[in-house]
Amino acid sequence: MSPETHDDEWREDCAPRRVLELFATKWTSMVLHTLHARHAGVARTGVLQRSLPGISKKMLTQTVREMEASGLLSRHVRSTIPPMVEYRLTELGRRFVEPVELLYAWGRDNADALDQLVPRPSSPRT
Repeated sequence: MSPETHDDEWREDCAPRRVLELFATKWTSMVLHTLHARHAGVARTGVLQRSLPGISKKMLTQTVREMEASGLLSRHVRSTIPPMVEYRLTELGRRFVEPVELLYAWGRDNADALDQLVPRPSSPRT
């Protein structure tokens, strides 16, 4: 491997950094996981919020808007009174579910290791 190729692996826009940037907020992966695992890829806003304990309406709205803008979700509005909004995983979103599910499975299988982590001051365990 040439030094130039090796250096490309560490650039700011390299694939590993872009993946981590996508999941920099905990809610992105949790929305993907919840839509996939609990709702077969489709859920109304209220159902999605009830499936994600701890998320505020404001944070859910911000997260799904960002996910829609990045192409992970599509938003569908049914013309009912009141309007019903539904979010669906896109084909791209379904591709990103796989690594999320692998990571979540690892977490379930290694809960003892996670329990040994010293919590960061800004995120106490509850």
